[in-house]
Amino acid sequence: MSEFWLISAPGDKENLQALERMNTVTSKSNLSYNTKFSIPDFKVGTLDSLVGLSDELGKLDTFAESLIKRMAQSVVEVMEDAKGKVQENLLANGGLKEKMKCLKIDLPSFVTHFEWDMAKYPAKQPLVSVVDTLAKQLSQIETDLKSRTAAYNTLRSDLENLEKKSTGNLFTRTLSDIVSKEDFVLDSEYLVTLLVIVPKQSYTQWQKTYESLSDMVVPRSTKLIAEDNEGGLFTVTLFRKVIDDFKTKAKENKFTVREFYYDEKEIKREREEMSRLLSDKKQQYGPLLRWLKVNFSEAFIAWIHIKALRVFVESVLRYGLPVNFQAVLLQPHKKSSTKRLREVLNSVFRHLDEVAAASILDASVEIPGLQLNNQDYFPYVYFHINLSLLG
Repeated sequence: MSEFWLISAPGDKENLQALERMNTVTSKSNLSYNTKFSIPDFKVGTLDSLVGLSDELGKLDTFAESLIKRMAQSVVEVMEDAKGKVQENLLANGGLKEKMKCLKIDLPSFVTHFEWDMAKYPAKQPLVSVVDTLAKQLSQIETDLKSRTAAYNTLRSDLENLEKKSTGNLFTRTLSDIVSKEDFVLDSEYLVTLLVIVPKQSYTQWQKTYESLSDMVVPRSTKLIAEDNEGGLFTVTLFRKVIDDFKTKAKENKFTVREFYYDEKEIKREREEMSRLLSDKKQQYGPLLRWLKVNFSEAFIAWIHIKALRVFVESVLRYGLPVNFQAVLLQPHKKSSTKRLREVLNSVFRHLDEVAAASILDASVEIPGLQLNNQDYFPYVYFHINLSLLG
């Protein structure tokens, strides 16, 4: 499963024994894979400041998760034809020990082997400063993501619009890639070549009648130059002064004159525009994908650091000073076992908060002074990490 539960309990003897009981039961019942989750000792400051920081970290956690999901979706959109290879580009590279920085670290491995990055987020700094560093880093990534993807998406949209023009039916698609100069009488004061869409079942009727649809139609001037599933595109040459009469008669016979003026410069411009857009897209693809991979990794690593900070702050607020708690990461083995796993945890740590433990069984019980929905509150500190980022 791509789901983790990050919990903590006080670090005294009684609760360390409770953690051991939890590990024994979850292992024997094959409920989860558990590992210690190391969090450094931070400068705590006042409890008042921690309450404010708890709120700020909650918002930052939500923002970080939303950001990495948007980045993952951007990788999907950029890779287009290679969507099967998306997951191998969503990694947490360089997030572990020096010797592993060259390796490709998948997301679950990074979470289970998490180590605080002291160089990037010094634990000796005040907690407010560490949070501020993370917030600024993620904000900058989001700003860059918006500008980079906007430019690429505009390019892709322009290209799709041009491609759509050449994939519709004969009534709507561009004709510049179908017709050639030789299909038209050009630069004539009196004559003009029209393009007419004829239903397939009416080809014979067209050939027999087009010369007599109006006066002054040039005999044997029709030629089939393109077809789709419904019909064909025919040329016909006639005198300019009978255009309106010819169009009216053609319509009565269910032949459609397609408005088109052969302009060599315009056709050349359209073709050059397509080539330019294809070239620009190709040039932007590599740098954008590389940027997404690098910054997805940076944002993901920052997100897990935020989870660690949340555990630290909530543990101090819940269990008090001096700082003494143990964080544990649980990876449920399967979705069907999560309910049983929750029951085990609630049973093992019931003594930490009898009211909360009881309220889990009875959702109607209000916990005095607690603003959270009861379903989000447990006797122990708990945070959820969901690595299904493409859902």
